[in-house]
Amino acid sequence: MLSTSKKPLVAALLALALALPGGVALAAPSPEAAVRTDGVVNINDATPAQLAYLPGIGPAKAERIVAYRAKHRFKTPLELARVRGIGLKTVHKLKAWLRVDGPTTLDGPVRSSKRPKGDGETS
Repeated sequence: MLSTSKKPLVAALLALALALPGGVALAAPSPEAAVRTDGVVNINDATPAQLAYLPGIGPAKAERIVAYRAKHRFKTPLELARVRGIGLKTVHKLKAWLRVDGPTTLDGPVRSSKRPKGDGETS
């Protein structure tokens, strides 16, 4: 039998477990939370569709990147912040996937904006 001092704690935990949808199974990662970490995007050569693979970059921003680079080739990924609608916060979030030379190897949408630290090189 439980001591009287532990009964309120057990009751609270039981109530919490019953109140949550799916019970304690919420700790399991969902498919939507998957992180795509393979591949990079060369912002000087990527197509608008490839640029749109990046989180926060939709078709309109991808077209703005292409229009900007037609006049100004990117020398560093940080220069992406010069494109209207893209700020430094977005660039820092995407920097692990951004390159200014070499091939674009990202072959599908990035489903999370978080990438493990230390993965990928900097340009």
